[in-house]
Amino acid sequence: MRPNAVTRALVTAAALAGLAAGGLAEAGSALAAPAAPAATTVNSQQAAARAVNNLGLSAAEAKDVQRWLKRGGWGYQGAIDGQLGPASWKALQRFLRYNKYYSGPVDGIVGTGTVKGIQHALKALHFYSGAIDGIAGPKTRAGFKKLAHAARSW
Repeated sequence: MRPNAVTRALVTAAALAGLAAGGLAEAGSALAAPAAPAATTVNSQQAAARAVNNLGLSAAEAKDVQRWLKRGGWGYQGAIDGQLGPASWKALQRFLRYNKYYSGPVDGIVGTGTVKGIQHALKALHFYSGAIDGIAGPKTRAGFKKLAHAARSW
């Protein structure tokens, strides 16, 4: 390496060491970036809980599922808006739990346990023939669409 490259590498290493130690006293003030505004910290579970996940359903199909969940007494009190958010998923998790397809928490988060529960239910309804793997792949999404269409008449 040329002397300039070595010097830059050492300054960069010193800056990183200073950052890791909690400050830039050792690295020098020229490398300090302006302070950024404080950000709101959101963990992945909170982000997932706030997210809408229609698992491939159109808004119209998701509305059919929401109507079915409301009519079926699964505790869905939200709007029929075609957005499967936490309230919709909690109601679906109650349905899955009642029918012994799911034993996880009723938290409104679409994790692998919820997807496995959906796959078990879809298999029992003959809407799905794939593996119970907790992955919402094309076969699971297609089966969920079949469920949405069937929910119109339930």
